[in-house]
Order: sequence, then C-alpha cells, then structure tokens
Amino acid sequence: MLPSPGSGRDLTEAVLRPTRGNHAFEACVEQLATTIRLGVYPLGSTLPSERELAERLNVSRSTLREAMAALRQAGLVETRRGRGGGTVVTLKPRTPSARAAARLTEARRQEWLDSLVFRRIVEPGAASLAARAALDAGALAQLDEAHAAVANARRPAEHRQADSRFHLTVAALTGSPRMVEAVTSVQSTLHEMLLAIPVLDANIAHSDRQHAVLVRAIRRGNHDRARAVMEEHCDDTAALLRGLLG
Repeated sequence: MLPSPGSGRDLTEAVLRPTRGNHAFEACVEQLATTIRLGVYPLGSTLPSERELAERLNVSRSTLREAMAALRQAGLVETRRGRGGGTVVTLKPRTPSARAAARLTEARRQEWLDSLVFRRIVEPGAASLAARAALDAGALAQLDEAHAAVANARRPAEHRQADSRFHLTVAALTGSPRMVEAVTSVQSTLHEMLLAIPVLDANIAHSDRQHAVLVRAIRRGNHDRARAVMEEHCDDTAALLRGLLG
C-alpha cells in the first residue's frame, strides 16, 4: 500500500524504482509518465531535481535528460529557467502526436495495450522459429536487406515502415502463414500506437541495436538468444507506449 500522501517525497520513494540497465531509457519514461498521470506529481507541481531522480531511478543523468525530453515532447512537462524554475507538470499536449494521444478513448487505449500483450507472445515466438529454420542464402539476404533498410532510414515515416517490414520479414522466415498473419496484426496496431507518441531518437537507437543482435542470432541459429532479444525489444517498446499513452 502506498504511504498516505503527506508529502511528495513519500510517494516518490514508493513509486519510483531503480531501472534495469538494458532498459533504462524506456523504463525511465514509463515510470515518470505514470507518476504524473497518477497524480503523484499534480498539475503545476515541480518534479524533484535531476540529481534526485537519477539516483532514485538508478540511471545516468544523460539517460534522465533523454527521458525528460520525451516527456516534454509528449506534453506532460515543460522546463522553466531562472529563479523558481525546474521541470513543471503542465499536461499540455503541444505536438500532433501528443494531441492524438490525449484524444484516445478508454476503449481504444485498452485495445492497444492488449495488443502489446499479444505481441509479447507472438513476435518472440516468430524470432525463435526463424532462428530454428534452415535458411538458404536467399532468405538470409532478405533478412539482411530488411535490416539494412531500417538501419539506413532517415525520416520517421520511412523508419516506421522499414521497421514493420523487418518484423514481417522475420515472421516470413518461419514459413508459417498464420505466424505472418499474427505479426501483421500486431504490427498494424503498433504502427497506430507509434503515430500517437513523439519520435524519440534514444528509443530508435536502442531499437536498432536490438535489431542487429537479433539478426546475428537468427543467422547463427541461436533460437534462445533470438527469442530473448525479441522479448527485450517488445518489453522496451511496451514500456514506452504504456508510459506515454497511459
């Protein structure tokens, strides 16, 4: 049970927990956004100092600053300079993506969040099966080409489409039409969700690194590693979306 709301510090200590190293940015965004949405830091209040939050979340200050930038882009906070400044909770969606997230119905939000649960089962399974498959040179070239398209994408829309094609390519390598159908379904919903949050460079960079590790695992036939990497990938994306979409 949470302590009585006698002070913001009591609640901060109760709800903000150390993050895991490999998931620091996404987990940081999720925790901070959740505390704001739950009213731990009400409208108009000032968040604790950068030093305190970094220590509480067990993240570097650079990671915390990236998370704060994501919250600003999502319209949850703004940073004010000068005397009495700091990071203030505003809850004012300023960008198209933030306004889109604010307009979500509860039914739609729950449908989206449920798709993340389904994805957590389907896509790691696809990655594992792809690594188990006897892939010929043509299949491996297809995988490499899809991976290169994501890594080399420069515009947000281009990156989102290339990312979806990469995940569909992994599913196609399983040789299972139903697997492709399932991954197509979750990727379609995921695309809608990503359009409702800001484009975050830190998350894209992390995602690209995971893609590279996944490709190596599939090429080597390491199905356990492929599954684990895809699970981490799904978890990180889900943490970001849960935080920014509520």
